Amino acid sequence: MRNHRQWRIAISLLIPVALVAVPAAAQQPPAPAPAKPKPAPKPKPAAPATAAPAAKPAAVGGARPTLLGQYGDWGAYTALPGGKKVCFAIAKPSSAVTDPPGRPRNPVYMFISTRPAEKVTNEVSIIIGYPFKPGSEASVDVGSTSFALYTQQDGAWIKNSTEEAHMVDTMRGGQTAVVKGMSAKGTKTSDTYSLKGLSQALDRTAQDCK
Repeated sequence: MRNHRQWRIAISLLIPVALVAVPAAAQQPPAPAPAKPKPAPKPKPAAPATAAPAAKPAAVGGARPTLLGQYGDWGAYTALPGGKKVCFAIAKPSSAVTDPPGRPRNPVYMFISTRPAEKVTNEVSIIIGYPFKPGSEASVDVGSTSFALYTQQDGAWIKNSTEEAHMVDTMRGGQTAVVKGMSAKGTKTSDTYSLKGLSQALDRTAQDCK
């Protein structure tokens, strides 16, 4: 099994920035209609309206992720944490179910990263949004094919690294990936990811991180 601690520190800063990089208009409520001016002998001219600046992801240690393209449900990004180039495709689940229902979780997402400096290509990582039950395994099902995942804190990776390329190829040709796990408190989760656009996003990250 790989030691993901150092990479997790860097990606834990990059990923939230990528996830919140949405247009400002999507986050701003509509401006209220201006009230009618009260009559006055010499009303002052209204100040000219200024456009709100577009939302930009904050730089994290000089490693602000750059969007390479959005492909279906997957975004392709690149960044330079610590001066080392990283490319990754990322998506949020289209549905997330807990048993018992309604249990709170931190953000949940799957990302597939390529790190040329470490000679890592298309490493699948899943952040589940809670601490896994210690010693427990998780799984990801793509159609009728299931892959076992080992867990560490709130992250999961393929248990048998020799199957990772097969897993990625299966996901490229699949419709959905269903990730199942159990929290330290015994909550079971089932997260469904759409795989629409994944193949194109991975092609884009491969192009940028040759």
